[in-house]
Amino acid sequence: MINIHDFYNKMEDGNIMLSFKGEVTSDLLTSILQIMETKMETLSEPPKIKKKVYNILVECLQNLYHHIDEDDITTKQNEKSALFMIRKSEEGEYSIMTGNYIAEENVELMQSRLDLINGMDKDELKTYYKEVLNNGEMSAKGGGGLGMIDIARKSGKKLEYNFDAVDEQFSFFSLNIKVAQ
Repeated sequence: MINIHDFYNKMEDGNIMLSFKGEVTSDLLTSILQIMETKMETLSEPPKIKKKVYNILVECLQNLYHHIDEDDITTKQNEKSALFMIRKSEEGEYSIMTGNYIAEENVELMQSRLDLINGMDKDELKTYYKEVLNNGEMSAKGGGGLGMIDIARKSGKKLEYNFDAVDEQFSFFSLNIKVAQ
């Protein structure tokens, strides 16, 4: 049996405030947002950082909820599965981390979108956001790719991401958004 105390200590040492693995539902999103709102109140964070973290958190969770395809997320356990963690470093920087399965055929497009976003400065992101918004194109999930643009704009940092090949059909998409004061 895994030593739960060791696991607890690793999470404590890593300053993990919240961690979840499993099916992402609308009820879960509501609960996570309530938990994080309460945790940030107890940390007495300035209103600006609370708002920034909360807004990015909402966007990340909505991405997990809306952009996981039935086909993309069926794991060996035959469950819809995603991972979500939030941590606060000793220096006060928040990291919002998500992970989910993505169809291999969607990796290249997602990577090119993320690289495009990461190649833009603040003003370019603002212009691009307006272009995509006014463009009117919607994805099959109802969004126009605004979520990642919005996350980059609000965090003011580059989006850290990785695609780990699982097999010929799937990769695991990891995203880390850092939010500083």
